[in-house]
Amino acid sequence: MFSRFRIAFGLALLLTLATAVTVFAKGSFSFIIITGSNLKSEIRTTDPALTTDFFTFADFSRNRVDAPANPGEAYEVTRYYIENTRESAFDQLHYYPDTGYVFYDGIVNGSSEYDGKWYKADPEIKSVFEKAISVESAAPIIEAQPVPAEVEKPIAPVQPETTTDGTQSISSLLQKSLAPVLLASALALVMLFVVWSRRAATR
Repeated sequence: MFSRFRIAFGLALLLTLATAVTVFAKGSFSFIIITGSNLKSEIRTTDPALTTDFFTFADFSRNRVDAPANPGEAYEVTRYYIENTRESAFDQLHYYPDTGYVFYDGIVNGSSEYDGKWYKADPEIKSVFEKAISVESAAPIIEAQPVPAEVEKPIAPVQPETTTDGTQSISSLLQKSLAPVLLASALALVMLFVVWSRRAATR
């Protein structure tokens, strides 16, 4: 009974690590989907300022806080990666731009030490986030308005490039360094599982 539990736990951990390795090895999410009560429809964006860094909305390793009494209006953010043309949700969080908080719901079909906790949001993300939802929300309205023949159509807004400040550089380095560590951990667990299986077979 206990052996079966250990086997199931080991396989689940390996699956979670394998998923994490896939995402971190790519260095970024493919896109995010944003929903909110004041949005007419969900917003899908590939803005690199919102998808490149795992800690884009908050540094989960440092900025944990107690649950706020009144965090305000939330936006639900689901982050996706694409593997073999299949879109898969990696994790989900709730962002509160008015008060600067993030609640990390957690990894989809997995878990981490950051799940179900509150964090102080990165103050620099607010302007980027609000610009993304305003541009995406306004896009259908702009396209629906008739344009006079003598007036050229406005050029589509350009997605902002990845920031190159110190924080972004450090986060990018963290992603590159985490991939081999997670891969090594996964391989180590596989080896331990094989050794344990052989010992169990000889008993």
